Amino acid sequence: MAIISLAGVDIDVWEGGSGPPLLFLHGAGGFRPGPAYLDLIGKHRRIIAPSHPGWGLSGLTDWMTRPDDIAHLYLELLDRLGIPQLDIVGTSFGGWVAAELATMQPQRVRRLVLVAPAGVKTGSREELDIPDMFATPAADIEKMLYVEPEKFRPDPAKMTDEELRIMLRNRESFALFAWEPYLHNPKLPHRLHRVTCPTLFLRGAHDGLISAAYTERYAALLPNARTVTLPNAAHVPQMEQPEAFCETVLSFLNSEG
Repeated sequence: MAIISLAGVDIDVWEGGSGPPLLFLHGAGGFRPGPAYLDLIGKHRRIIAPSHPGWGLSGLTDWMTRPDDIAHLYLELLDRLGIPQLDIVGTSFGGWVAAELATMQPQRVRRLVLVAPAGVKTGSREELDIPDMFATPAADIEKMLYVEPEKFRPDPAKMTDEELRIMLRNRESFALFAWEPYLHNPKLPHRLHRVTCPTLFLRGAHDGLISAAYTERYAALLPNARTVTLPNAAHVPQMEQPEAFCETVLSFLNSEG
C-alpha cells in the first residue's frame, strides 16, 4: 500500500495484479487485501483500490461530507497515476461513488460495474428504498449482508487494537457520508443519463439491503445498463461467491458492444 496526497488529503492506495487498469471502490466495511476475488481479478487486471477518506488509513478533511466529494478526489488520483481511461467496479457505498464519478467524466470510464449500489432515491417519499442501517440491530444487518453471516462475522477478541480502531472509524465515516439524506444524492438521478458506457448492475439474490426492484429502477436511469443476479449470495457477492462474481465481472469487462 502507498499513501498518496490529493488535495491535501492522504489516501491509502493498494495496487495489485497486472493487465489493463481497474479502479475498485469498496463498500461501507472498508477495503483489505487478501480475499479470493482480488486474486482472481488480479490475474487479468491491474487493480487500484483506494481506501475512501475516513476509512482505513486514509485521512479526512472537514470539506469532505458527501460521496461526490470522494469522486472528485478519485478523478485527481487518476490524473496523478496518468490513467486516461479505465474500468471501474464499485460495491455498495463504493458503487454510489463510482456512479457519481462516471457522471463527472463519462469519457474516462470504459466499462462500469455497480455491485448492489446505493446512491439514488427511486421510491416514494414516504418509504425507504434501503432499510435504515443505523436503526436496525446488528444481528439483522448481518442477515441482510450474508447468506451465512457466521462465516464472515469478525471476532473482536482476535483483532488487534489497530484493526478495531479502523473498524470503528470505518463505521463512523460511513455514517458521516451516508446519513443525510440517507444513502442517496437527490441530484444524481438527473445526471446518470451522462453515463453512456456499458454498465452492469450486479446483486446477490438474497440481498436484504438492495432489492431487485430498486436495482431495476436504478439501472433504468442509465442509457446502456443491464442487471445480473447471482444465486447463493446476498449483499457482498464478491466475498460469498468469488468465482461466480469474478467470472461475471470479467466476462462483462471483456465483452464487445
